[in-house]
Amino acid sequence: MANDTTAAGRSAAPATPENPPGPENPAISESPSTSEARTLPGTPSGRLPLLALLALATAVFVTSLTETLPAGVLPGMSADLGTGEAAMGQAVTVYALGTALTAVPLAARTAAWRRKRLLLTSVAGFAAANTVTAVSSSYALTMGARFLAGVAAGVAWALLAGYARRIAPPHLQGRAVAVAMTGIPLALSLGVPAATFLGEAVGWRVAFTAMTVIAVALLGWIALAVPDLPGEARGGRAPVARTLRVPGVLPVLAVTFTLVLAHTVLYTYVAAYLGHRGLAGSTGLVLLVFGAASLAGIWFTGRHIDRRLRILTLAGTVLVAVAAAALAVPAGGTALVLTAAALWGFGWGGAPTLLQTAVADAGGEHAGTAQTLLVSLWNAAMAGGGIAGGVLLDALGAGALSWSVLVLLVPVVAIVAGAGAHGFPARPASRR
Repeated sequence: MANDTTAAGRSAAPATPENPPGPENPAISESPSTSEARTLPGTPSGRLPLLALLALATAVFVTSLTETLPAGVLPGMSADLGTGEAAMGQAVTVYALGTALTAVPLAARTAAWRRKRLLLTSVAGFAAANTVTAVSSSYALTMGARFLAGVAAGVAWALLAGYARRIAPPHLQGRAVAVAMTGIPLALSLGVPAATFLGEAVGWRVAFTAMTVIAVALLGWIALAVPDLPGEARGGRAPVARTLRVPGVLPVLAVTFTLVLAHTVLYTYVAAYLGHRGLAGSTGLVLLVFGAASLAGIWFTGRHIDRRLRILTLAGTVLVAVAAAALAVPAGGTALVLTAAALWGFGWGGAPTLLQTAVADAGGEHAGTAQTLLVSLWNAAMAGGGIAGGVLLDALGAGALSWSVLVLLVPVVAIVAGAGAHGFPARPASRR
């Protein structure tokens, strides 16, 4: 999740999420809703700087595809490194653990860094990790490289959404995050199938080498197109305990963990589920429909998030629940499964943008710490979802996966519905 901009202009250093207001940054204390937006070079006032935003979206793409790539080339990696597919599959789990375990401490240690320097360091980490993976002949070394990639992802995810918000005009901050987050569905719908095809055609090592090439090219793109921003004043990042006491932060984090857990339980084992339904040959088509619908979902979210955060979160959760219910119907054929995949993708596509925006709005001056906590919980939920889904699969069979999603989504709807004052307001106060 879990997770990573520049817009036309930004307010005089808005207080989200990297620069809290305070005496060290007097201009930052100015409200984003009342301060006059400054125009970035070459960008008309009041518009999103798409070139920079697309660079951030590419960083999200690299992050997401690096995480999921082993699933697409698993047989080749397993055979080449002399280990079983189940053990090789832990390359995804190790990546998620690297993010979950290091995002909070690294964010605190690098809070004062210039934002561009930190983003470039993160992307360089991906280049190094994917290079080591591509040339490694050792299972242990490969897993170490995967952990390093997860660490780089933790830095990136804790940074990217906030970067997007800070360089966007106040009334377009949600849309800026949505543009950056398009990298996630693009990685799932296009990146994974393309990398899988490349791995099957010329070998899995070439697929990881291609990721290194993309990361190196991205370094130049960021250097040229993404504006630099200051980090926080030393000592400015709020402690975790204080951030958790801010009204609205805990509900958003609870929704994040539960929603991502529900999604991951089913998505990780979707091939096994389809095999159970006698549709093993349709896995690629189902994932393509899911990815395309996710793109539509994030586009729709970007159009409306700055005015309808709460209703979008509720609607997305309900759509995923309807999809899970449809998948639980034992007699459904290919048409029903594809319809469910479309509903699932459309409902899920906006989730990263909605949750990142919700936690930043709720966190206020503590938004940086709040977003870092979200990143950690997102990846912990992904790791937990993989484990929980495997247990369900072995103990109760593939049919139990969709029912477990329905059970997990009940508290998500309840929390979002009950957090109207703080966490998931109908419309954030800064954009009323």
